[in-house]
Amino acid sequence: MIRAVIVFVLSNYSLALLVLGLVVGIIAALRGARDRDAVVEALFASYLLFALGLAFLCNFVMHVFFQATASRFIGWQPSPFETEVGTASLGFALVAFLAFKGGYGLRIGAVVGPAVFLLGAAAGHVYQMATAGNFAPGNAGPVFYTDIAVPLLGFLFLLLQRHRAAGKA
Repeated sequence: MIRAVIVFVLSNYSLALLVLGLVVGIIAALRGARDRDAVVEALFASYLLFALGLAFLCNFVMHVFFQATASRFIGWQPSPFETEVGTASLGFALVAFLAFKGGYGLRIGAVVGPAVFLLGAAAGHVYQMATAGNFAPGNAGPVFYTDIAVPLLGFLFLLLQRHRAAGKA
């Protein structure tokens, strides 16, 4: 049972890190938030660190150093594009780490770039399910849903912080 949970979490690190980031953000908000802005900041910062920064760092490692495993999980054949996906993921991770304590403008960039990538990946997953019958766990499982949820949550956080950023301009 424990082995199955560990395999699920490691196989679905994007979901695990999204949940972990939200839990850490909630704990941080409960420990020190005095108002709505502080709660949003705690949640957004944790989202940037975990759901974007660490998740895309894991994506980099998987696609660059474990290409065969990543391809098999997605239901694809290994491809030289794995390295390209990995290096793009590293770039997204680094921007998210900078945005963790950065300003609103940097946070827009940290959310928008990965959002385009993830929503495009979700569309690709749908296409693969419809045309190739690819229902591999890395194509049609939790990864598909986090490819949609992570960008939507990022846009929500940007919207919630927009008025705070406008007040500082």
